[in-house]
Amino acid sequence: MSLPQRTLGRTGHSATILGLGGEGVLRTFGYDHQAEAVIRAALEAGINYFESARAYSGSEAYLGRSLKGHRDKVFLTSKTHGRTFNEAMAHLTITLKNLNTDYLDLWQIHDLRTMDEVGALGGPSGALEALHYARERGWVRFIGVTGHQDPEVLRRALETYEFDTVLMPMNPAEPHFASFVPVAQEAMAKGMGVIGMKVLCRGQLPQLAEEPEKVVRELVAYALSQPVSLAVVGADSAQQVQELAAAARDFVPMTIEEQRRLEEAVAPMARQLMYYKP
Repeated sequence: MSLPQRTLGRTGHSATILGLGGEGVLRTFGYDHQAEAVIRAALEAGINYFESARAYSGSEAYLGRSLKGHRDKVFLTSKTHGRTFNEAMAHLTITLKNLNTDYLDLWQIHDLRTMDEVGALGGPSGALEALHYARERGWVRFIGVTGHQDPEVLRRALETYEFDTVLMPMNPAEPHFASFVPVAQEAMAKGMGVIGMKVLCRGQLPQLAEEPEKVVRELVAYALSQPVSLAVVGADSAQQVQELAAAARDFVPMTIEEQRRLEEAVAPMARQLMYYKP
């Protein structure tokens, strides 16, 4: 059975509502067989969006090896945590080699944290210059930005520069403190592709639940009921990929009342769930 798809904003790509994230077993070195099993399970489930980052240990190399023969069927992304033109371009050289490809579908500025970083992006020899340079030469098709610490920093980046996509946290803890949801709404209004992450809160809620698979389904449904094009989730095993794919395949939008009940249920531990914020 195929996964539902949504258009990834102005990229025009029809993305499966579940993407394979670069966390989990992919953010390791030396787990080749396990990583291959996860990627193979994602392909078998029909996932067509694969994410990585230069900072994610061996994830790019895992994907480069396991996606051979599938490159034209997937939307392949990575990120640079470089903040200058030279740093970002050096990362891109390694990324393309590791991923065994001539181009990225999407290249993203990774993890913006401060207003100073936002300002420096567009300055002389800033990383944004590298994204534009690479896009002009066909080494990347689209450019994006990510952040998970401060929604105001991400909002400033979207107001200051033109990006095709944005990646941000999307889970029921978010409304309780410095929520990224309004930024997602604004990005969607601009025609951007919006990608949700931190969907499972690093697995904290499923690990505490008597029925972890049910909680996974609820968290995936919650994220996909927000203003997003898709949600990316990492996995440690092929079984986890299959469970995530089943949740996406059976997705029914949550009502506002259902969303509020879930938000209220996690309220006592919301700050702990948002481990990614200072």
